[in-house]
Parts: sequence; structure tokens; C-alpha cells
Amino acid sequence: MRLADATWTDTRDADVDVAFVPVGSTEQHGPHAPLGTDTLTAVAVAEAAATAYGSRMDEPAGERRDDDGDRGDAVVTPAIPVGVSEEHRAFDGTMWVRPDTFRAYVTDAAASLPGHGVDRVVFVNGHGGNVEALAEAARRFSRNPDHGGYAVAFTWFKAVGDHASEMGHAGPLETAVLRATHPELVHEDRMEAARDGATDDWGEWVSGVNLAHDTEEFTANGVVGDPTAGDADRGRKLLDLASNALVTLAGAVVDRERNERNN
Repeated sequence: MRLADATWTDTRDADVDVAFVPVGSTEQHGPHAPLGTDTLTAVAVAEAAATAYGSRMDEPAGERRDDDGDRGDAVVTPAIPVGVSEEHRAFDGTMWVRPDTFRAYVTDAAASLPGHGVDRVVFVNGHGGNVEALAEAARRFSRNPDHGGYAVAFTWFKAVGDHASEMGHAGPLETAVLRATHPELVHEDRMEAARDGATDDWGEWVSGVNLAHDTEEFTANGVVGDPTAGDADRGRKLLDLASNALVTLAGAVVDRERNERNN
């Protein structure tokens, strides 16, 4: 269920186990991909996982069931589209907020849910710059005694097996998922230029330290990795891998609730 499309009475009557909160960014993704790439991919993974979570009826008895023996659904909230992206400030159109602003907003937005009976949350992240702040937001949410909720942070491109080593930025993974889910937003006529102007590595590393604070210091066009290596077929595989991993995680989050309640 998409929360923004439901009425309040639909939401009241729904049997929801867990909320997926997509978190992305509005930042450059090279000359070929939209500024909203991180948000679009996070939403795509969250929605695919929500559909799969609600339809997997062949699980063993007792797994992800409510008190009546039936499994609930996953709800996908509206996305949070501006994140911790100041590293891309040299590229036009990029927006960002400070990490403390981001943490506070994400935590407060999620804290709206437990009062309506949805106290298990997974932040579904699509932007690497959000990772640290989002993990802290999940901890803050989980430690709040006022609502007793529990949250974890999930970054989709870390959950795609061996593909994860090719992540880059606006490279093969993100381009592949966009080609599979939003092909109309990918500028195919700029793909070779995006590849030819890209760099292979994120940053300038010495003794395990990245010397580059901003993206423009190591890539002229904002691309890291070869976007031509990500076709729509690969995008569909990535979407399956990431959404299946998210379903598994959501089950663990909900099972944790049940175990805590029974102890």
C-alpha cells in the first residue's frame, strides 16, 4: 500500500506490519540520469518489496504473523527527496541539507507512525551520503521511549551481492535500475559522453583516507563507473535482489517485535 494514495480510513482499517520510508536525494547524476535518481530507485525498491511482502503466502506457519495468525502488509510512505548531498554542490540543481537537519526530519517523520499502530520502520535508502546520518536516525527512533518504535536503515545497493562492488555514482547499477523502471528519464543519447567523462574510483585515497571532500575533485561530469554496463535486464535483476533482501529484513524486524512482546 502506498500511504499517499490511501485515505485515512483505508489506513485505519489496514493490517500493517511495517512501514518502508524511502529516502533519497536531489543531486547530480551525470549528464544522462535525473537529479532524482536516488529517490526514484529507493521508491522502486520499497514498492517492489512491499508488493512481495504482502504476497508471500507460502511461508511456514508462525513466520511474520500477527496475533490472529495472519500476516500483515507493508506500507510505503512518501519519499524524503533531499538528503546529505553537499559533496555534489558544484553541479547545478543539487540540493542538500545539513546532517543534523536530515536526522531530525527523518526521525520526526517516522515518529508520526507509531501513534497509528505502525511502530516498525525500515528506511529504504538510495544515496550513499545519507548512510551515516540515516543509521543515527534509526538509532534515535529506536531509543525513543515515548513511542516504543523500532527502525533500521537499509541501503539498496549494498544488498545486491557481487554487483555492489560496481556501485560508483550514476554508473552501471543506478543506470540499470533507471533503465528498468524509468527509461523515459534516461538520456540514451548522452550515454557515451557520460562513460567517456567518468572516473573509475570514488575519491582520492591515501592510507585509507579519502582526500577529496567534493565530487568535482575527482570527476568532471559527476559519473563514477561505466553507465553503459547497466542495461534494463540487469536493472530488473538488481531490483529483485534488493527487494528480496528488503523483504527478508522486514521479516526480521517484525519477528523482533514479536519476540520482544513474548518475552
